[in-house]
Amino acid sequence: MPKDVMCEVDSCSYWGQGNLCQADQIYVVNQREEEAETSEETDCHTFKPKHH
Repeated sequence: MPKDVMCEVDSCSYWGQGNLCQADQIYVVNQREEEAETSEETDCHTFKPKHH
């Protein structure tokens, strides 16, 4: 996996310093039944909230 996967969601348990994703895998899905045409039409299912 590339070491430069950027993520600004600091409430995710995989978020790392420098806005780098620390997950072993990334799972992204469409938000709609048709093919996505923009990033806004996708969701990151890798997100796991941090427990404070």
